[in-house]
Amino acid sequence: MRIFRYFALLLAFTLYHTAHASAVDELLSQYQQQGAGQFSASAGAAFWQQDFNGKRCTQCHASSPQQMGQHSQTHKSIQPMAPSVNPQRLTDSAKIEKWFARNCKFTLGRECSAQEKGNVLVWLRGQ
Repeated sequence: MRIFRYFALLLAFTLYHTAHASAVDELLSQYQQQGAGQFSASAGAAFWQQDFNGKRCTQCHASSPQQMGQHSQTHKSIQPMAPSVNPQRLTDSAKIEKWFARNCKFTLGRECSAQEKGNVLVWLRGQ
């Protein structure tokens, strides 16, 4: 019985990490095909904190992606972005792209580049 629980936990852990890896890796590959270079977690962290004409990612998301955020206009809670504390994050490439499109336009006033998105994903994946 004990060994069965061990294997069940190992399987769950493997499936969890495979889901995160596949969606993020798929997008990173797409971004590189679009001309992005080497991705940088430190550049992703800097982007997260950067001021874009009075707006920042941290305006709605917490400074730490392991913490809850709150939408600046609706005041709705935003679940943590870090997959380490929110297993649903970074598992669906369509959702990731949808939210990049909305949040980049809101925060930057434009779409994020493939390089910017890749940097942020690499950084978030490590959180």
